[in-house]
Amino acid sequence: MTRTESDPHQPGGTSHAEGPIDTGAWRRLLSGGVRDDARAATWAHGPLARWCEQNGVRAAFYTDGAESDWVRVACAPDEAALLFPETLDIAADPDGSAFARIALPGGVVLHDGTLPLAEDDPTLLLLATGARIAALEREVQTQSFQARFRGVELQSLYEVGLAITSTLDLDDLAEEVLLRAVSLLDARRGALFLREDADGEHTADRYRLVRTIGGAARDTIDADAARGLLESCTAESCVIGDGGGVLPEVRFLLAAPIAIDDRARGLLAVGDKESRRGVGPFPEEDQRTLGLFANQAAIAIENATLHRLALEKERLEREMELASEIQRQILPAAMPDLPGYDVLGWNRPARQVGGDYFDVHAREGGCWSLTVGDVTGKGLPAALTVSTLHSALQLLAEHMASGPAMIARLNRHVYESTSRNKFITLFHADLDPATGHVAYVNAGHNPGYRLAATAAAPEELPSGGLPIGLLPAASYSAGAIELAPGDLLCLYSDGITECADVDDNEFGEERLIELLIAQRDAPLDAIIRTIDEACTAFADGLPQGDDQTVLLLRRRAD
Repeated sequence: MTRTESDPHQPGGTSHAEGPIDTGAWRRLLSGGVRDDARAATWAHGPLARWCEQNGVRAAFYTDGAESDWVRVACAPDEAALLFPETLDIAADPDGSAFARIALPGGVVLHDGTLPLAEDDPTLLLLATGARIAALEREVQTQSFQARFRGVELQSLYEVGLAITSTLDLDDLAEEVLLRAVSLLDARRGALFLREDADGEHTADRYRLVRTIGGAARDTIDADAARGLLESCTAESCVIGDGGGVLPEVRFLLAAPIAIDDRARGLLAVGDKESRRGVGPFPEEDQRTLGLFANQAAIAIENATLHRLALEKERLEREMELASEIQRQILPAAMPDLPGYDVLGWNRPARQVGGDYFDVHAREGGCWSLTVGDVTGKGLPAALTVSTLHSALQLLAEHMASGPAMIARLNRHVYESTSRNKFITLFHADLDPATGHVAYVNAGHNPGYRLAATAAAPEELPSGGLPIGLLPAASYSAGAIELAPGDLLCLYSDGITECADVDDNEFGEERLIELLIAQRDAPLDAIIRTIDEACTAFADGLPQGDDQTVLLLRRRAD
């Protein structure tokens, strides 16, 4: 008996009975009415039942499911549902199966027939067409959902970005970043690490924990461990035992770098994604979301850091302005009137404040004290030591006579009240205006010079002891000179003689002496102006390396 003549009630037979087809279900399919596999059974059952009746077989139709297995969407006759599995592993070997298999575009038919059946049967092709349309619709639905999800995600990231970039306090920002990150990714834990700085550059080899949420985190991560953590988080599952040690007791960890201009600034880590099924790994799309959020966090952190630096700079500038004002009050605003003498002092700090000091003040008995000092270092620390020096000199001058004993007492005070890396070179002199007698103590300072009106070479006033504050007990010797009418006394700091040019050559004492000899009869302000211009020209544009001070005293010839 041929298949076309077979008994319709025998396997492989053909029936000419008209089986019902749910045309309404097909209309819904073609108009986009099928939404899931459960509804797919509605349109698939009619064609499959007709095909089974035509060929005298029992069969099941499977379409591609959400996972790797294919899902049974129709079975005919109905009682055959007990014969066919609900899911089908499409990769399994069909030779070992109890059922014959017909592969269709978008689906698979299993049947219990013993003879080959035509794969181009119009009913099967109709079934395949429906499966293909349903699959395409599911794909469109998935893509539409992903597009809507990405739109919501981008909107959320935009709103989160606005929220965090409006926060300029770094501590508040760190907390806001973590709260937004764990909320955005449904994570239980989170930690923010920022790279430690070295000399203002991001060159440190470790990351420091700034803030954590939901539990403890490691205090620091070295740079190699951070790189390894980020590389391991490129996997889809991002599973790291014990949170990679970064977040203890975390099973699933996700991390993203915080970077500005490809320069590592920090690390953002979240752990254990929560869902209705409990804690699980982060899907691959969460890596992208965290990366986008970390980029926004990086900009916000950079803004907050720059804001903090700007505030710190502003604070320091205010403090430096205050220190500069205090130092201007310490140094003489104008020179006193010494009958029979001209006196002029000049100071230019290398920075806003400096460590050079000079003073001219009256003492009991009609004498005048002249002082030039130089504190080691520059800037604010040196300026604070200058303040200590000035106060101590004023107090000692009220209770002690000038000379080696007073300088020794000053040495003990400075040694006990300043840090061990600070000391002061000092030239202190007492002038008797009536006689021109000058008694001085040079405590490790540059030599002073007396340029006599009648001598070709200047007289050097050498050091007579150690700098102030270097050792707790130091002794000093005194020297004395007589200023005749027309004589010039020059005291200065080493910022003059150690002024360097582009080849690191120093201005030196010889140039200073030559200049003083050439200008010995010039007005004092002209001499100081010449020294200033000579040093500036010698440096040839290099920034001033040290504080510069000059104190000049001339006994008038008339």
